[in-house]
Amino acid sequence: MHSEDCSTLPTTTATPHLVDDAARLSATAAFVREQDTSLVLSRVLPGLDGPELRALTDRCRFAHAAVLVFPPDEHALRAQLAACGLAPDTADQPSVVVRDRLAGRHGRNPADLDVRILRPTVRGPYGEHRAVEVFALTVPAGSASAGIAARERRTDQEAHLAFEVVRPDQLVLRGLLASFARYGAAPDGGGYNPHENGTVFYFSAPAGTKTDYRRVELYAGGDHRDVLAEHLDRQPGGATPAESLLRLLTGAWTTQALAACAELRLPEAIGRRPGSGVAELAREVGADPRSLATLLRYLAMLDVVSEGPGGYRLTGVGALLDAEAPCSMRPLALMYGGPFYGSFAHLTHTVRTGQPGFEYLHGENHFDHFARHPELSTLFDQSMASSAAMFDSLPGHPVLVAAAVAAASGRPRTVVDIAGGTGELLERVLTAHPALHGVLLERPQVLAAARIRLGGGAAGARCDYRAGDFTDVPAGGDVYLLSRVLHDWDDDRCRSILRYCAEAMSPHADLLIVERLLPADAAAPSLATAWDLHMMCNTGGAERTADHYARLLGDCGLRLVGHTPLPLGAHALHARRQSTAATADDVTDAADATDAADVT
Repeated sequence: MHSEDCSTLPTTTATPHLVDDAARLSATAAFVREQDTSLVLSRVLPGLDGPELRALTDRCRFAHAAVLVFPPDEHALRAQLAACGLAPDTADQPSVVVRDRLAGRHGRNPADLDVRILRPTVRGPYGEHRAVEVFALTVPAGSASAGIAARERRTDQEAHLAFEVVRPDQLVLRGLLASFARYGAAPDGGGYNPHENGTVFYFSAPAGTKTDYRRVELYAGGDHRDVLAEHLDRQPGGATPAESLLRLLTGAWTTQALAACAELRLPEAIGRRPGSGVAELAREVGADPRSLATLLRYLAMLDVVSEGPGGYRLTGVGALLDAEAPCSMRPLALMYGGPFYGSFAHLTHTVRTGQPGFEYLHGENHFDHFARHPELSTLFDQSMASSAAMFDSLPGHPVLVAAAVAAASGRPRTVVDIAGGTGELLERVLTAHPALHGVLLERPQVLAAARIRLGGGAAGARCDYRAGDFTDVPAGGDVYLLSRVLHDWDDDRCRSILRYCAEAMSPHADLLIVERLLPADAAAPSLATAWDLHMMCNTGGAERTADHYARLLGDCGLRLVGHTPLPLGAHALHARRQSTAATADDVTDAADATDAADVT
């Protein structure tokens, strides 16, 4: 087969860099069109043949080859695609994984890098549906990202071959990962993309690979972050048990190093003067230079900062500790390194007695303690907002979309956010759906902050503020939100909260519960498992499995319709009154529940 020649571009765009990008794009498209799965697998993994080659070919298929290009604008990118015989009108969306990898390699804030991903389709040698995966970082003339483009063109680190897993589940994924490792492929990162609900596992190709590609990707549709965590933790050669234990024992040091970094406002200082040295940073943040150098060395090991010839820069991770960064996680660092940190010194007491360590330390539960200390209450509310990225895809939930459609057609619809903090989630829902009305139910002191936060925006104009507690859940809502609330409490208190919700809900109202779900496999790495320990020690609450939530809902006259994955390990659980007849939305969520059951 012969690919179209796309090395010739319109004269208005034929710069050396564009020609270089065009040649790389042309070679990538040709490879995708000409190769079959078994041949590519045998070339990528030398020594793979016979029954195991057939088994891998049955479980994954060659899906695409990827290339990173740097057009000056969208028009130039579309012209390149057209010249290669690729559809120029291919839709694009954000590429979270590649954006974060570029930010980490080059010490940039991820928010400053707009990396798009396009997948124009092509046909394989037997008519198979495939794609050329094009990552595009726009680099206009004179852009500060020109250096990134030059280095990436030289190294081509994002060029890779990809195999899509057929019918992925945890058993199949672990088997495929083990096979790749057995034939010399080494784990090399990966990530979960919430925009397309897909998980990628990257490998460095074996030394003897017979292709020009040095990276390989396994792509699995759905949220498989439990398996991904195992993949990311696996280091070539492995560590001895003693080394592994020592790394685990130093976890407290990591928490405090991150909290100190945030408290000193190191990210802000580095962000103002990228490339600053220790002496300059020490003057900026008011620190002892020698001590700060030790902290920076540790932070560099954690990939929070990177050290170059000129000094220190922030990585994508470190940028999140900047107070002014979008979705800044600085309050979380201060909370986990401060008020909640002391509680864990009493974890043994909690395990022995069942009393939360926080309550043992302070003589009262954390809600009452924070209420008496306004500065802690404010920090807690800010820390809750720090994890708002888990809400990114929630406005697209079928329940909220259906409510918005009804509201747009003249049938008013109201979303009630119960104990919704300062309104981070409700604001996202109302901004995404301008026809919806909102009600925020919270404590009076939190509502004051919410009014300030929402007051200046369009969403705030469509929001009512209700002071109260769980006994005051207002009737008449169409969609009720209960986000990161139930995990604060034991089962009896959860039943009480859910009964108040059920009493307020009409027969056709929906309840969306946002929580992390414990995995069915107790040994699987999971954020929910870590938070389960945290909730036990600090609030007396717990994370739960989907089945556990279903039982709690059933005890309160509600039924679990389904659950769908959200970013940061969270899920949206959809519940309705038990007496409500099945609807089309239920069918949609039931399918979602089937998918989610495979990955949680």
